[in-house]
Amino acid sequence: MRGDRAARRGPFAHDHGWVFEVDPFDAGANAAPVPLKFLGRYAHEAVAVDPRTGAIYLTEDARTPNGLFFRWLPPQGYRGGRGALRGLALSKGGDTAGRLQALRAWRDGVPVGDLSEAAAPGTVFPVTWVDVPDRLAADTSVRRQFADGQVTRAHKLEGQWWGDGGAYFVSSYARFDDGAAAEHDGQVWFHDPRRQTIELKTVFGVNPDPKAEGGYDGPDNITVSPYGGVILAEDGAGLSHLVGVNGRGHTYPLARNETGEGEFAGPVFSQDGRILFAAIQSPGLVFAITGPWRC
Repeated sequence: MRGDRAARRGPFAHDHGWVFEVDPFDAGANAAPVPLKFLGRYAHEAVAVDPRTGAIYLTEDARTPNGLFFRWLPPQGYRGGRGALRGLALSKGGDTAGRLQALRAWRDGVPVGDLSEAAAPGTVFPVTWVDVPDRLAADTSVRRQFADGQVTRAHKLEGQWWGDGGAYFVSSYARFDDGAAAEHDGQVWFHDPRRQTIELKTVFGVNPDPKAEGGYDGPDNITVSPYGGVILAEDGAGLSHLVGVNGRGHTYPLARNETGEGEFAGPVFSQDGRILFAAIQSPGLVFAITGPWRC
């Protein structure tokens, strides 16, 4: 990953793979973006923040080897709020502030190599966390800094959302030729930080015909519904849906893309829970879905 940075030009003048803090109320605060290097340099996908502790959870959308689920623990004395992360990044020692760690799940005292090993909803793994040796990835990609058995991997860790006192996160699919222990077309997990566990909430079996009605594949973005369960944005082959998952792990279709095969993205409810906003990446549409909703 090293090179003659002085000779770099244009889009290659800086390292890529960072998280940035964006102020939704002050465009001026975003004029000079500051990379939050303490969150690590890798193929970031989604972020969720524990409002109680300030811990940040991050997913990695990567393969060969498969990606990791991370948490960042803030340094002593850190207080969250608007601009707090940017301020920490600019402080002395900000590049490596706090602790960046990768998840390691366990089954009966044996490390779980890949989350695809879990096949049944309701499966619960206790977890521990392993410090990342070099979060700046100066020479070696973060996920390649760990040997097999040191961490738990998953193929294409995607969307994430904080709710119900923990972090819901998605693995979009798994295949044997990508190093998975078993094949599936999507998993939804829930990390409980108080119990230090992860639980498989639902799993999609391999869809033999993604263009046919009645099946789903490749869940990506996720949001927690104020009416219970979660909403997933499908990014797979063939038909694309917004898919609901109730509290028992059962799926149901909520919406289908009739404009083509572009993926759904960014589902989120309004603060009062009355409107579900969702987008289709191509051709670039945003929808406001008004229900009616019920528990």
